[in-house]
Amino acid sequence: MSFSFTVLGSSSALPTSTRNLSAYVLHIHERIFLLDCGEGTQIQLRKNKIKFGRLNHIFISHIHGDHSFGLFGLLSSFNLMGRKNDLHIYAPPELENILNIHFELFGIKLKYSLIFHRVNCNSSERIYEDKQVYVDSFPLVHRIPTCGYLFVEKEKPRSLKPEMIDLYSIPIDQRQGIKNGADFIKESGQIVPNNILTDDPPPGRSFAYCTDTRFHRGIVSKIKNIDLLFHESTYMDEDANLAKSNFHSTAREAAMIAKEAGVKKLILGHFSTRYKDLNLLLNEARKVFPESFLAEDGQMWNV
Repeated sequence: MSFSFTVLGSSSALPTSTRNLSAYVLHIHERIFLLDCGEGTQIQLRKNKIKFGRLNHIFISHIHGDHSFGLFGLLSSFNLMGRKNDLHIYAPPELENILNIHFELFGIKLKYSLIFHRVNCNSSERIYEDKQVYVDSFPLVHRIPTCGYLFVEKEKPRSLKPEMIDLYSIPIDQRQGIKNGADFIKESGQIVPNNILTDDPPPGRSFAYCTDTRFHRGIVSKIKNIDLLFHESTYMDEDANLAKSNFHSTAREAAMIAKEAGVKKLILGHFSTRYKDLNLLLNEARKVFPESFLAEDGQMWNV
């Protein structure tokens, strides 16, 4: 089943001719999750052939404009397109009032239900869960309340070996229980252990989104051993003081977080427009964490 991460916009503060503002899509088991919604996001969704009708959950890290200005146009477009499905927004509480004022001033009456989930950026909490995935929020360190988001695929049931079904004549009504970890008891009373009957399921995949944050080791425990980490890398190490004063991170600091957390792969993004050659940031990160890569608009990464 699919689990992929698509970059819609990787620039910080200002768009460029090749990089749009912050917006990313996570595709998990036919579910589409939008992470941040900078200006131009709906155009990027179209360019990347992501169907609007399948987008039901939007996660906003914080309410700086380069992460949220695209939301107003996207919500209005949904309305003009005759959307009927509920739309869920997960964001700091202040955004709800901003959206309500926007709708009132522009005379917009939504034809679909907009369900706002207030996320507390001062603590970690479970904010979404279904049968196949759950999402936790956790605090980042920025000028205003900002959240990181962790997406984790739930472990699938164990796989029942076909040859064991035949060998022990396992009834249909007991097979699901065995997949869930139960042993099999024969008519004679003999217990057949579950590990003989089944194979381990593939491990659940995981992804974390950490944008707009000062270097903060406190997030390491939240993202331990995940498969893919997106971490902002606004600045080069030579501008570390500027990064600190502006509550951002350098590429090297992002790599340090990835290394300490034991993640498998790091995607760098949220680049300052001051840097024309982003390979300079990539090289700094790879000296610390070799499995570092640059976010490129339109690029997709399989988790």
